[in-house]
Amino acid sequence: MLSKQEKIAHYDRLADERGEWRERNAYYYAELEGFIANLVPRGRRVLELGCGTGELLAALAPTYGVGLDFSPRMVAAAARKHAWNDNLAFRVEDIEALATDETFDYVVMSDTIGELTDTWQAMRNLHQVTGPGSRVVITYFNALWEPVLRLGEAFGWKMPQDFQNWLSLADIRNLLYLNGFESVRFGYQLLLPKPVPLLAPLANRYLARLPLVERLALVTYVVARPLERPPPPPVAPRVSVVIPCRNERGNIRDAVERVPAMGAHTELIFVDGNSSDGTVEEIERLIDAYRDEKTIRLIHQLPPGSADGSGHGRMLRLGKGDAVRKGFAAATGDMLMILDADLTVPPEDLPKFYHALVERRGEFINGTRLVYPMEDDAMRFLNKIANKLFGVLFSWLLEQPVKDTLCGTKVLMRDDYERISAGRAHFGDFDPFGDFDLLFGAARLNLRIVEVPIRYRQRVYGDIKIERFKHGLQLLRMCWVAMKKLKFRPSH
Repeated sequence: MLSKQEKIAHYDRLADERGEWRERNAYYYAELEGFIANLVPRGRRVLELGCGTGELLAALAPTYGVGLDFSPRMVAAAARKHAWNDNLAFRVEDIEALATDETFDYVVMSDTIGELTDTWQAMRNLHQVTGPGSRVVITYFNALWEPVLRLGEAFGWKMPQDFQNWLSLADIRNLLYLNGFESVRFGYQLLLPKPVPLLAPLANRYLARLPLVERLALVTYVVARPLERPPPPPVAPRVSVVIPCRNERGNIRDAVERVPAMGAHTELIFVDGNSSDGTVEEIERLIDAYRDEKTIRLIHQLPPGSADGSGHGRMLRLGKGDAVRKGFAAATGDMLMILDADLTVPPEDLPKFYHALVERRGEFINGTRLVYPMEDDAMRFLNKIANKLFGVLFSWLLEQPVKDTLCGTKVLMRDDYERISAGRAHFGDFDPFGDFDLLFGAARLNLRIVEVPIRYRQRVYGDIKIERFKHGLQLLRMCWVAMKKLKFRPSH
């Protein structure tokens, strides 16, 4: 996984070869440009984000077209190639730090979002360049094709790229929705991207339009329009960030310093599960050090030093679910957040959850770690497979799309949590982490569940607390209970 600067350098090196790669895949580019041209009428004001060397923007024939790209050499090549066209202008600019504030009729992002470090921020920036009548057109490759595309790179048939964000069509629509855009048209295109005589026209004109078969096509697309932003709440909510911790001393200072201020007031509540590495002492030290700057509180799940009664002095461990419930019970905020003390979910991402709730995009905001490429060893392979399987199962159980059930960061309003808590006995109280407990409770109350993509980081201090097989069996048991309660419940 390349850094932003490494990606820029990568595309700078490829700028001179861009034309050659397009020639090798001329059929694909001609089909894609023809399709987008059908969505974008000629003679409009068009902004292309991630313009490369400018061929698509030129093909759309705008009266005023601007192409932005973070690669200086790509932009220079585009400017040279289209110097004759006075209707086009090309500039070096990062989509995630958009400075342009002109309004355009159409904003096009073709094969671009896979490279973004922060897709949420890029989507939010689209409001700078759109008005009430504007349309946003996004195309991206179908995630099912990733093995084929990787093989194409290995054989030199496709321009090499870094690992791309794992964005399904539903993910793209969700990101647009989170940031105030409504999808008005979406689907799949281009079942066969090579010019096979007779077969390619048949596949792309007819077979690609059939139900189910269309989902195998290479290109996904969305056309969206900006929604009117809801007014801010009369009074900004107070925020409580609950941080369950056990033996996380090395992460405590970062948690305190990196959690941003949100809403009218932000409090940090550490809930310690009988740590033995100095975590409690570190929290107490930081409470004193930041007394005049931040509200920091410490809660013990059990009296310090409590043993399990076996005579061996082992510490009692009640689990994260219990820690979250104790933290929420002690919280004073109107909005309740969970942040794992291992900081594998960056604290800097919490405002995205805050905005999603305040802007009423959802009522239960769940993090998802399964969109962006992960750092090495951030998640073990079996854990990743289990998370994806649980996501499929939960989407069926809850009848709402859920991609990542076990992401530690979940956010909801206090009033909704209290309703979930009051009905906890409906499913039973045996979830060791609290994630399923909250998701099942939210679904039973028909709360709108919305996911915010986050970049999952590698743990830098402490040990993983998950016992994969033991806890996995517990979670499967809870799924069975939820299946009986939610899917196979009596009709009266």
